[in-house]
Amino acid sequence: MGWALEEVVENQVFVGIDVSKERLDAALRPRDESFKVANNPRGIATLIKRLKKWRVSRIVLEASGGYEIAAAYDLAAAGLPVAVVNPRQVRDFARATGRLAKTDAIDAQVLAHFAEIIQPQIRLLPDVQTRELMALVARRRQVVDMLTAETNRHGRAVDAVNRAIAAHVRWLRKQLADLDAALERAIRNSPLWSEKARLLRSVAAVGSVTVITLLSHLPELGTLNRRQIAALVGVAPFNHDSGKLRGTCAIWGGRAQVRAVLYMCTLGRNPQLQAFYARLIAAGKKPKVALTACIRKLLIMLNAVLRQRIPWNPELATLPSPFSAARGGAVIGAGSIATA
Repeated sequence: MGWALEEVVENQVFVGIDVSKERLDAALRPRDESFKVANNPRGIATLIKRLKKWRVSRIVLEASGGYEIAAAYDLAAAGLPVAVVNPRQVRDFARATGRLAKTDAIDAQVLAHFAEIIQPQIRLLPDVQTRELMALVARRRQVVDMLTAETNRHGRAVDAVNRAIAAHVRWLRKQLADLDAALERAIRNSPLWSEKARLLRSVAAVGSVTVITLLSHLPELGTLNRRQIAALVGVAPFNHDSGKLRGTCAIWGGRAQVRAVLYMCTLGRNPQLQAFYARLIAAGKKPKVALTACIRKLLIMLNAVLRQRIPWNPELATLPSPFSAARGGAVIGAGSIATA
């Protein structure tokens, strides 16, 4: 029996894949083997065929500006265990293990080593519908950024340029309206998304942009507890203590696009959050600390609504401070929403 277990462990293979626009560099541990394929459907099919020969325990790719998407989804669809990780984590790991040089082949080896030692969690990748929604949300954000830039330029240029800018602004506004309509259609056409949107909108100050961003970029909402969802978004405070030193807690990492829309919601008209913010300020908290606590509280409210599948009821809501919540406080609303 012991020999059989050892054999299984020895047969496990950990794969690191360095992604570029044109190529995928793969490295395998502990086989000490590497190879390259083109980053296109034919090359990815070859990659899958080769990896299927071994007992693959983990495949790790870095998020690479979208170039990793096709490979990650095809590998997952083939039943292979894929994890897409933050590049910063991998670089920190490389420095910690003394790998300071950087080439595509070396990066693939580092990723394979990272897969073997860290064994990052495998999460389900979004389906085709969700990927399309994410692409529409990303495009909307780009159009808004361009519209803001062009609006700021308008009026400060010569007449001929101003006319061109005005025409571009009109075109961008039309694009923005078309994207908003497409996003609304995508939600209406999905019974699951429609129900989630209805529940999320029951929380005051949560509008269409926030709902769409949460559905596309935070599919875990409603499936995790309050600590896990706060850490995932990046609004969970982390200690900076050592010995007698007691440093200031700070948030770290997370999903910036989700934090951005929650920040705008927190500035909106939500009576519970406004009262919560006032209490924190009265207790001596700094405005940024109080605002971050409100963002976290809003996220917990939204998580509870989806987890319990009941609309938010502000009349029955109680909002303990995040410090008391960490000691077991409950988020209550919608009649009877248990600790989230």
